[in-house]
Amino acid sequence: MQNNLHLIEQLLSDRDLESLKKIAITCKRSINKTQHYRSALMLSAHNLKHLIKIPQLNADAVILNLEDGVCMEDKPFALVLVAIFLCKYKQTEKKLIVRVNALQEGGYEEIAYLNQFCPDAIRVPKIKTTNEVKEALDILHKDIELHLSIETSDAWLNLASLGVDKRVSAFYLGILDLFADMGLSQSLITPQNPTIEYILSHFLITCRALHVKAVAPVFQKYKDIDTFKQWIELEKSMGYDAKACISPKQADMVNDIFKPSALHIEKAKEIIRLFEQNRSKAITGFVDERYGFIDEPIYKDALNTLRHI
Repeated sequence: MQNNLHLIEQLLSDRDLESLKKIAITCKRSINKTQHYRSALMLSAHNLKHLIKIPQLNADAVILNLEDGVCMEDKPFALVLVAIFLCKYKQTEKKLIVRVNALQEGGYEEIAYLNQFCPDAIRVPKIKTTNEVKEALDILHKDIELHLSIETSDAWLNLASLGVDKRVSAFYLGILDLFADMGLSQSLITPQNPTIEYILSHFLITCRALHVKAVAPVFQKYKDIDTFKQWIELEKSMGYDAKACISPKQADMVNDIFKPSALHIEKAKEIIRLFEQNRSKAITGFVDERYGFIDEPIYKDALNTLRHI
């Protein structure tokens, strides 16, 4: 692959799409099924320098973006670059997700093409209806997850009905587009606004009831670290464990703040040990001197804590 990088650069410079396609050889990747990712970092798929750096990024998940930020002229090249780098990263601890264009704007064709390169997930933007989800699933390879961007008023109204298959495993809250579609001012999008708290809580609880991962929205002002920290702390306090990011520094902060503390982990491990020890004696409810009353719901909460390390 290293030898091919110079060739890829040259073909991009020459705008030679057909020769570039010949480098993208169908491959069978080892699909990463994990749902325990905190930071989901967006990368523009037409930027070769970004794609090369994927192994060095600290993000748990990387979203290779074919939609916003990629002009129409570059979209065919971005699609082939995604295919090439999926072949390069056949096995990685990072979850590799491809954000295609809206279904009616090339998304169907992009999904069909990407099936042969086995991304871990396909993310579909501007989704509206259950039928659209089913149509995307019909095209998508059975081993690949489907992620949905919730950024239209129709999607919001249909939220609870969009999880039509176990492959639908994550929803991303596209709050800027959602507000635009609803005719709400983006000036309302602040950590202190009660409307925002309602939207975040409704989105999270609906996702959890569907057993779908809820990914908190991006914060576009990536240089405003203080406000970004306020968003992460608010979302963590509400129960979120994952957030979309647009810079490596944001991903680092999300990983750090969303990770359970050492004390929280130690407490969870001890509760699990105590419960399982007592359960072997047919005792499923008891009082511990340090942690108070422990029963099965407390035990399950401790298990969930360790799943998110």
